[in-house]
Amino acid sequence: MKTSLHHYFSQLPDPRIQRNKKHLLIDIVVLSVIAVICGAESWNSIEIFGNAKKDFLATILKLPNGIPSHDTINRVFARINPNKFEQLFAQWVQSLIDKKMSGEVIAIDGKTMRGSKDSFHEKSPVHIVSAWANNNQLVLGQVRTSEKSNEITAIPELLDILDIRDCIITIDAMGTQKKIAETIINKEADYILALKGNQGYLKEDVQNTFIRQQPDSTDETVEKGHGRIETRQCEVINKLDFLDEKEQWAGLKTIARVIATREINGKQSSEQRLYISSVEADAKSFNLFIRQHWGVENSLHWTLDVTFREDAQRKRNGHAASNYALVEKIALNLLKTEGSKNISIKKKRLTASWDHKFLLKVLRIYTCTSKF
Repeated sequence: MKTSLHHYFSQLPDPRIQRNKKHLLIDIVVLSVIAVICGAESWNSIEIFGNAKKDFLATILKLPNGIPSHDTINRVFARINPNKFEQLFAQWVQSLIDKKMSGEVIAIDGKTMRGSKDSFHEKSPVHIVSAWANNNQLVLGQVRTSEKSNEITAIPELLDILDIRDCIITIDAMGTQKKIAETIINKEADYILALKGNQGYLKEDVQNTFIRQQPDSTDETVEKGHGRIETRQCEVINKLDFLDEKEQWAGLKTIARVIATREINGKQSSEQRLYISSVEADAKSFNLFIRQHWGVENSLHWTLDVTFREDAQRKRNGHAASNYALVEKIALNLLKTEGSKNISIKKKRLTASWDHKFLLKVLRIYTCTSKF
C-alpha cells in the first residue's frame, strides 16, 4: 500500500553516503509522519511506535532492515535539505485541496519554535513563516527564516513556492513591504497588508485620509462568547486620489480601518487597525477577510502548541527543528482532511493510534485487504 507521501517525498535527495543507507529515506519520512499522526513527539517515541506497530507498518513501508533507531531518524532529519522538503510539501498539499482556491484567503504569519533555542551554542530559536488556507483548513507551505534574516526575506521565498493565483494574501505589518506587494500582484493574486509603525508616513497618510474623506462603505459585526463581547466596525475607502504613496504600491486600490472594541467583565478596550489592499470590495467583505486572517493563529499555531506541543520540542541538531515542523504540518493536514465531523485533532490522533482502519483513512488509503 502506497500513500501520496510516497509519490511526492520519494523525490527528496538523500543526504547520506551510500554505505550508511541501511534504511530507505522514504521509509524514515513516512514512518515519522505516521508516528506523529498517532501521537509521537520525539525521535525516541517514533522508534518505539515503529517497533510496536512493525507488522502493520510493513504493509506500507519496505523496512529492509527493520525500524530505524531514534539516532538514525535524528541524523537523517538534521541533514535533509529543508528547501527541497518545503518545495515538495507545497506540491503535495495541492493533492489534498478539495475546495476552490479562487478567492481563498491565505494568511501568512511567523511562529518561533521556542524549544529549538540552543543557549550553549548561542543559537537563536528557529522561526518559521507559514501559509494557512482558511477555507480549505490546510497549511500550504512553510519557510524557515535564516539566522541573520527575518520574515521580510522569508515571505517572498514562501510566495515563490506557492500557487496563489486568484487568492487573497493577508500579512501582518512585518510583511507590509513594496516588494512583497509587487510579488503578490505579479503572481496574479491580491493582498491585504496591515499598517503599523514600520510604515510611518503611509500609516499617517491613511489615518488622515479617513479624517478627510467619508468611507465608501461601512460594516459592523458583534461576537459574543466566553464572557466577552467584541465589536468590529470596518470602514473602507476605494477612492484614493489623495493618497500620496498610492503609485508606489503595486495594485493598491483600497484602504480599510477596523475599530475593534472588546468588553470583558464590564471593562472596555478599543484598538484601531489600518490596512492597504489591492482588493476592491465593500466593508462587509473586508471585515470577513481580516477576521479570517486570524485563522492562522487559532487553527494552526494554537493547534501546534497545544495538541502537538511544538514549543516543547527540543530539536536543535542541524535542520532537525524545521524539518520536524514540516512533518507535524503533514500530519496536521492529513488529520484535517479526514472527513469525520466534530472530532478534535487530539481525539483523531488517539483514534489513529488504536484503530488501523481509521489510520488508513487518515493516510487516504481507502482500499485495503490487510488483516490489520
